[in-house]
Amino acid sequence: MLNIIFVCHGNICRSPMAEFIFKNLINQKKLAEQFEVSSYATSNEAIGEEMHPLAKKQLELHQIPFERHLGQRINIAAYKSSDYVICMEEYNIINLKRYLFIRESSKISLLLDYTSDPKDLIDPWYSHDFERTFSELSIGCDAFLNYLIKKHNLI
Repeated sequence: MLNIIFVCHGNICRSPMAEFIFKNLINQKKLAEQFEVSSYATSNEAIGEEMHPLAKKQLELHQIPFERHLGQRINIAAYKSSDYVICMEEYNIINLKRYLFIRESSKISLLLDYTSDPKDLIDPWYSHDFERTFSELSIGCDAFLNYLIKKHNLI
């Protein structure tokens, strides 16, 4: 079983959207039993807060099933048990390494690095463009899943 963790700053916008988009993709491909998927924050700012209403709205508009999600900060146990830690932007990687005292790790990468357009995924908390965020997350999650299917011979 592959343990996938999605990480962003507050765990109320990008990373939970990525978690539910990815879960939907693996359910559609009948691969859910081969994965454990979760999401976390690198900060304490939104711990215990509900997923952002506009993030929920995008998931609903695109018929992506989701459940109640409360922001939570990553801890060393979650990190150690993961196979892949997928961050939304370089700032998340820096904060993750600083918080967990990690020097280098081959399991940490950016979501959009798996696409033909690698870049940071803009935080919709600031941009207010949840539609763009959903689109980029969908492209990234699809590319990441395709990478995993090929690398781990999942189908």
